[in-house]
Amino acid sequence: MSLNDAIAKTTLPVEDLARAKAFYAEKLGLRPTREFAGALFYEGNGTSGFLLFPSGAHASGQHTQMAWFVKDIVASVAKLKSRGIHFEEYDFPGLKTKQGIADLGYEKAAWFRDSEGNLLALGQLA
Repeated sequence: MSLNDAIAKTTLPVEDLARAKAFYAEKLGLRPTREFAGALFYEGNGTSGFLLFPSGAHASGQHTQMAWFVKDIVASVAKLKSRGIHFEEYDFPGLKTKQGIADLGYEKAAWFRDSEGNLLALGQLA
């Protein structure tokens, strides 16, 4: 057995599953492909999928918990902003965003929170 041959999946805690389902549908345009045991599973082209599960614990939101790599981050950020997504702005040594997007050299990245406080990101490799 080798984990090199296994598919990794992100799991994100949510306090309110109905609120999270509405956020992912209305703001991100995503629909669950499966619903089971009180959880929502999403998968699509280019992704191994992710799971939203009800949890009494609050999301830490202190680090990137999931990211999507896109071909055009500027257009993707603009589209999500038009749907009401607020992108985080950072101004730290080594990390500064402009209009929600940071240029890290090896990639451009932008961060936003879902309805449950999970910190999500978009990335575009250089």
